Amino acid sequence: MIYFNCDYNEGAHEKIMERLMQTNMEQTEGYGCDAYCRQAGKLILEKCRTKDAAVHFLVGGTQTNATVIAAALRTHQGVLAAQTAHINAHETGAVEAGGHKVLVLPSGNGKLTAEQVEEYYQAHISDDSFEHIVQPKMVYISQPTELGTLYTLAELTALSSVCRKNGLYLFVDGARLGYGLTAADNDVTLPDLAGLSDVFYIGGTKVGALFGEAVVITHPALREDFRYVIKQHGGMLAKGRLLGIQFLTLFENDLYLEISRYANELAEQIREALSKKHVPLLVENRTNQIFPILPDEILARLGEKYCYTYQQRIDAGHSAVRFCTSWATKKSAVDELCGDLLEML
Repeated sequence: MIYFNCDYNEGAHEKIMERLMQTNMEQTEGYGCDAYCRQAGKLILEKCRTKDAAVHFLVGGTQTNATVIAAALRTHQGVLAAQTAHINAHETGAVEAGGHKVLVLPSGNGKLTAEQVEEYYQAHISDDSFEHIVQPKMVYISQPTELGTLYTLAELTALSSVCRKNGLYLFVDGARLGYGLTAADNDVTLPDLAGLSDVFYIGGTKVGALFGEAVVITHPALREDFRYVIKQHGGMLAKGRLLGIQFLTLFENDLYLEISRYANELAEQIREALSKKHVPLLVENRTNQIFPILPDEILARLGEKYCYTYQQRIDAGHSAVRFCTSWATKKSAVDELCGDLLEML
């Protein structure tokens, strides 16, 4: 079976594994207080072109989302998110289990708009019973989104402006950030994210690391006592240097961007094969996730050889699915898939 169902099937990039082995028997301080974590954090801030931020390393995406939101919100506050958002659809209610409601807004392409946020906020404060309703205090978005789409710099700037005007925190989930930064149509940079959001994270689990995410906190109020909340939410790794070493390796010599760009290039090859057969896509994007709408009989045949993710029913005979490339996808596997698509369709 050839796996295209997600971007974290494999272990870690060989340079990370080599570095972990080289440092395996070193003795360091625990819980992210080691020299490797400090060096990695400093390097990330250099890439973000800011010194006025804090960097923390957590073990995974769900822990990161739950931790950041818990640290930012009081008990009566909630977080605005698209209906397709990871915190709403794929984290088993982790945010709500922690006591904060996810305030869901409709979205056809995985994105929120500044107008939606403004409308929701104004409706809340204009309601005579506002104190009986969960107060919106944070806006959660992903870059890329769950559907592989990207916020443009103009869209991100507009969202940031609305959030700052209304006193809302802007939180950007970057679990697949590398694939967004290197997409052909992307115009958002790490310095843009640092300047426009209050907190964001750089995903490692899905982009070359064994595990781990790097949280960058730019808003001063969110930095206070953040390590307490990491620990409380199970996101703090005792052997924290394992996270620091991985991110230090990823951000030295721009390895993070190099391997992300590779995945996007392979995804583009699959899109080209689908385009040749005039296959419609559920959404248009240029990142590492492709969402073709295919006849069910073709999907059944493909499923004998390839693992993909079911997305949604389109009609009686067609379904949308996801094919996902990664930093570790073999070009030979993509060539094989494209060949089969061209033959079957």
